[in-house]
Amino acid sequence: MHITDTMPEKREQHLCEDCAEKAGVIIKQTHHTTNEILQQFIKHKTGLGGGDDLACPKCGLTFKEFQVKGLLGCPHDYVAFAALLTPLIQRAHEGGTHHVGKVPPTAEATVKKQTGILRLRRELQEAIDQENYERAARVRDQIRTLEIG
Repeated sequence: MHITDTMPEKREQHLCEDCAEKAGVIIKQTHHTTNEILQQFIKHKTGLGGGDDLACPKCGLTFKEFQVKGLLGCPHDYVAFAALLTPLIQRAHEGGTHHVGKVPPTAEATVKKQTGILRLRRELQEAIDQENYERAARVRDQIRTLEIG
């Protein structure tokens, strides 16, 4: 089994089937649900002992229960377990932790440009509402650059 891990830096591993199973990379048994595979991934990436004492103040889910079930109990769990979940989310979403929307890869450059301008206009309005005029000026300049170019 050849594994290339690119986060946070590129690292290659070459493992036999037994070593890959011990590392949690593969599971030899063939009848596993998606949830069971996710649980193995979570346990492997977070470490088996980490977060045992963490619990969500709203739903009471502990991080250990999350590791076993592979499912969060409520939206507040993302805050309660942020330190342990962020690396998992970044790895699953190519370094991103915030939803930024999607533009189809086949979209023309003008569609992408217009989407960017709309996003910047929202940012500009937020900056004005917060009376953060330095940020508003920077965003205004970014909008002008996109509209001209």
